[in-house]
Amino acid sequence: MASADDWMKFDDGSNWDPGFDRSFAQTWETQPARGFPTLSQANIGHMKAAIKRYADIVANGGWDRLPDVELRLGKTDPAVVALRQRLRAEGDLKSDSGYPQIFDSYVEKAVKAAQQRNGLAPSGIVDKPTIAAMNVPASARLRQLQTNLVRIQGLAAPSKGRYIVVNIPAAQIEAVQDDQVVSRHAGVVGKVDRPTPILQSSIHEINFNKEWILPPTVIKEDLVPKARSGPNGYEVFSRYGVDVYQDYAAYQKGRTLDPKTVNWSSPSANNLFYAQKPGEENPLGFLKINFFNPYSVYMHDTPSKSIFARNFRAESSGCVRIQNIPALAAWILEENGWDLKRVAAMKQTGEVLNVAVKSKIKLYFAYVTSWATPDGQAHFRRDLYNRDGVGATATAY
Repeated sequence: MASADDWMKFDDGSNWDPGFDRSFAQTWETQPARGFPTLSQANIGHMKAAIKRYADIVANGGWDRLPDVELRLGKTDPAVVALRQRLRAEGDLKSDSGYPQIFDSYVEKAVKAAQQRNGLAPSGIVDKPTIAAMNVPASARLRQLQTNLVRIQGLAAPSKGRYIVVNIPAAQIEAVQDDQVVSRHAGVVGKVDRPTPILQSSIHEINFNKEWILPPTVIKEDLVPKARSGPNGYEVFSRYGVDVYQDYAAYQKGRTLDPKTVNWSSPSANNLFYAQKPGEENPLGFLKINFFNPYSVYMHDTPSKSIFARNFRAESSGCVRIQNIPALAAWILEENGWDLKRVAAMKQTGEVLNVAVKSKIKLYFAYVTSWATPDGQAHFRRDLYNRDGVGATATAY
């Protein structure tokens, strides 16, 4: 679900290491490469090959943990020796040239490859998230590959036609047509305590400039606590354009309540009906993508774009926010005769419009933490909701 967190300003990334090219990281996060479809059945053979390779690694003793030492190009340190061995274990470092203790360009290139495979911005700097990802034991990586092979086999995504997949642990969205990725988008998914559900559905409607009906979790855990925060806590409603209603019937009739008259200390405040007007403060942004499901979740735009430049993007209340959502919406509405220009115009005009999708598009909310691709690479993402059964190390980066 959209969250009241959307009302807050997110970290713009200004706390990054000054030696790191933050603009590059933002580009890498918000413009993911197309690559291979995550759910493609053509990947199954490659996953089986990766499972065999990682089984051999485990049988040979796995790999040693890296020391907690930050390393980067040009640095000389005994820890580089361990880093080289670790990079060779998964095939990221293919050259043995250079002095063992020097972090040279070959090592930097290998670190970038390892970071990309683990869903980290390829900075080439061995920082804490990189160390944490590389210190996941080989046995855990093997178990993830085995578990996700079963998951992907069970999903049976079509090789023909169009579908969309939200890979929850990767916080990425793919638009796929005839087994080719048309576009890939950074996403924001549910927090650990408000997880995005696994589901299959079909996209049937797009809403432009819609009111946001606040869901129960946001009401109880975000909105009402703000209203209770002080003598003028009710001002949150005027600040964010939220109307209060006794119930849904009152909402349909437009009968609002004055927030000043509500007893915000009473538990009954959680049972009122709340709707936020369209506009700059609305967490839905200007566009909402609907699909039938029992969880009251959807995909949507957001006014808080800076979060897409983060590597960790589990920040919603269950719904999925999408980077560059106009392009995805235009693709969804192709058979309706829409294009990107027309979608963008809806943001400019602010017109309220509900568009039924002419040909419903299959949708997967999948939990895939590992996969292999035809280039021989095994990819891993953090086990966000700890569903792989491999321990905390796979959730820690």
